[in-house]
Amino acid sequence: MTTPTPIEGILNITPYVGGDATAEGLARIVKLSSNEAATGASPKAIAAFRAVADNLHRYPDGGCADLRAGLAEMHGLNINGIICGNGSDEIISHLIHSYAGAGDEVVYTEHGFLMYPLGAMASGATPVKAAEDEFTASVDAILAVVTERTKMVFLANPNNPTGTYLPLSEVERLRAQLPETVLLVIDDAYAEFVSRNDYSPGIELVEAHDNVVMTRTFSKIYGLAGLRLGWAYCPEEIAMVYHRVRSPFNVNAAAQAAGLAALQDVAHTDAARAHNDRWLAWWQDECRRLRLQFIPSVGNFLTVHFGTQGPHTAGAAAEFLRRRGILPRGVAAYGLEAYLRFTIGLEEDNRAAIAAVEEFLSTTDGV
Repeated sequence: MTTPTPIEGILNITPYVGGDATAEGLARIVKLSSNEAATGASPKAIAAFRAVADNLHRYPDGGCADLRAGLAEMHGLNINGIICGNGSDEIISHLIHSYAGAGDEVVYTEHGFLMYPLGAMASGATPVKAAEDEFTASVDAILAVVTERTKMVFLANPNNPTGTYLPLSEVERLRAQLPETVLLVIDDAYAEFVSRNDYSPGIELVEAHDNVVMTRTFSKIYGLAGLRLGWAYCPEEIAMVYHRVRSPFNVNAAAQAAGLAALQDVAHTDAARAHNDRWLAWWQDECRRLRLQFIPSVGNFLTVHFGTQGPHTAGAAAEFLRRRGILPRGVAAYGLEAYLRFTIGLEEDNRAAIAAVEEFLSTTDGV
């Protein structure tokens, strides 16, 4: 019996697996595996979501006009350069599909987001990994792997799962030394958490050049991960390409309404950022107290070193915590086998996680 055969390379892709959400036999779960917003969605966004219920029989606005207008007003952007998607993942996938194919190369960094190489492979392109310097993207290493076959460079800034970032000056240097024919995509999923003076999400680079795209998401600080809503800012010519490949109604009505309401609830966003600032610092202090090394992060998560040898490995820690209902994210798929990534949660969740980690470290056999 014969069956349809997928195009070459598809079966070589390892599907993306999200963070754990359940633990068998446990009623209470502390989910710290997916970098979801600890403070949840804005009450105004929830109300806007519910208000859509009476019109579920209507198609959404295919152009996301109100949401794009709200984004343009908040950030001072050219509305014609704003595109929206079913999560920033969709935007990333469509960009790769539009600009890279068989025989082309897509560059990303050593511990960069897995969707970059997966998207490249799905489009028939070859993902190329650039080394990092102390878990941080290296402009020189990226430039060293760029060839005449390179079509795209992805830079997660801040990066997931390391939480490190490049200052604007380094991103500018990267852009300046890339060929004009290479598309630089700056993935800023965690931009709203960063308050460093030398950081910028890259809006000025988009406006000054024809080959830069900035992607953003409502899944993190805005707490709308369940609605799948992302956006990007790009040159108008790239926006026109995106509109040719996206689905006609790719962002549902509830996501558009909730996204606009979340965007406008500045007080809720500020509170979410303040919560993260406080508890990220607390996590770092607790790790120092427990003599655990970690990768300094500017996101809403902390990636902690446990090791791969002896009784207190990252794998043993993950299993120990799971049995107590604490779910961090294993990051072996990112080349970080010795680490676990912990989302910054609510106070009760943070304290429960650290208490469980301390209990784990006190055991002699890691069990």
